[in-house]
Amino acid sequence: MPATPLTDDVRLSPADDVPAEEARLTWYARPAGTAALLLITSLVALTATIIIIVERALLTADPTHRTSCDLNPWVSCGQVMQSWQAHTFGFPNTYIGVVAFSVLITVAVSLLAGARFARWYWLLMNAGILAGFAFCVWLWYSAVYSIGTLCLYCMIVWAMVIAQLVLVTSRNLQTGTLPAPAGLVRLARELAWPVIVLLYVLVFASILLELGLGVIGID
Repeated sequence: MPATPLTDDVRLSPADDVPAEEARLTWYARPAGTAALLLITSLVALTATIIIIVERALLTADPTHRTSCDLNPWVSCGQVMQSWQAHTFGFPNTYIGVVAFSVLITVAVSLLAGARFARWYWLLMNAGILAGFAFCVWLWYSAVYSIGTLCLYCMIVWAMVIAQLVLVTSRNLQTGTLPAPAGLVRLARELAWPVIVLLYVLVFASILLELGLGVIGID
């Protein structure tokens, strides 16, 4: 049967002052945990995005500028920044990141302040993160198989979005925001972290298989 959605009037468990229904959730599916997850991952991703913006401004001002992540022929933010994929919609992709991660930081701070959001809001946020993940998948494919060069700061953003998608989806399944059979909810609770690790491994493996060991400095 689908998991029962949590309500705001759930009484506290006398044992630990945690709402009884929340006690069965993983730490990241509880309000404070979700807030911490969104805040940390979004701050990391936003920082990486801002660095890209600064580096691009320096590169625009001085075409000979060597960016801080121009590490080797395979890891070069400067080369990626000059590709058309860096302006997919006619403006720098970083603008999307600044807006998206700022929104998620606002959500995180609101949760820490005690705000609670309606089911439709969580579904909309889940859909938004899914769209961001799909965009990251396309950027990964472009970088690895088309451009043939990686942007270190972009990969940091990819890593944060992967974690956000898996854990927020798991949170929504556990709380009943996304109705699902009990078996699927259990899998979402138990396999969220292994899925994240698996996705990281797959991305890393695809990079090594396509670009070679030179990416990590091995000739």
